[in-house]
Amino acid sequence: MKALTRLLPGHGTLWLMFFGSVLAAWALLLATHMPVAAPDPAGDFGLAYLISLCTQSVADAGFGSAVAMWSLMSLAMMAPTAFPAFKTYSDMTYTEAASGTSLAVLVAGYLLVWIGFAVPAAFVQVQLAELHLLDAVGRSTSGTLSGLLLLLAGAYQFSRLKNACLSACQNPMTFFFSHWQPGNLGALRLGLRLGAVCLGCCWALMLLAFVAGTMNLAFMALAMLLMTLEKLPQIGDRINAPLGVFLIISGTVVGVLSLIELSNGGI
Repeated sequence: MKALTRLLPGHGTLWLMFFGSVLAAWALLLATHMPVAAPDPAGDFGLAYLISLCTQSVADAGFGSAVAMWSLMSLAMMAPTAFPAFKTYSDMTYTEAASGTSLAVLVAGYLLVWIGFAVPAAFVQVQLAELHLLDAVGRSTSGTLSGLLLLLAGAYQFSRLKNACLSACQNPMTFFFSHWQPGNLGALRLGLRLGAVCLGCCWALMLLAFVAGTMNLAFMALAMLLMTLEKLPQIGDRINAPLGVFLIISGTVVGVLSLIELSNGGI
């Protein structure tokens, strides 16, 4: 706690809860790779039950389990990417413009947007699974689908919406000054707006989970790292375009290979 206070002066308890929640989310995701029998629905609803929501195969998971899994992924992956913005707002709490409570409300508003994203993402997952387009770990079984998702993510890297959202994420101080609203209600609105901007920046990359596997921890860690780096001004501008080119080339290659396979009578 003292070390955290030295690194992040002010609101040490809040930061401890923030990082503790992120670490807990990653721990639960790691636990999904452990064999755990699902408990009786009328029995234990503790840790084993939470783990069982994600350990069942994607094909067998219901909509509720899929929403829980995507919500957990969103917390683990997206909360760290917004830390620079949260820290910027935290620095403003040394004035009368904001407070520790409004900081907590801001973070809650941000996460609420990503929990909202979990709902349509889970719906898409369930539909793809029912069409047998996903395997047991949530990875696309269709080269055409994988190619299209890669091309979509790559092309979106060069879109005006992506660039506008990314610019806002890279300049949190400008963002807060431009949309400032006082009080806890204002902090909630700022958090929701920040979450929407972040969603506009990262949704296409998040959908690549269907290519790598929605239960693929390596992909989650890599995607979190890339999205975090993108939001750093000195680094993000250097990797945004190369990442887009890489995704477009990958999507083209995967799509062409899929067409060749289909033309040769493959499935």
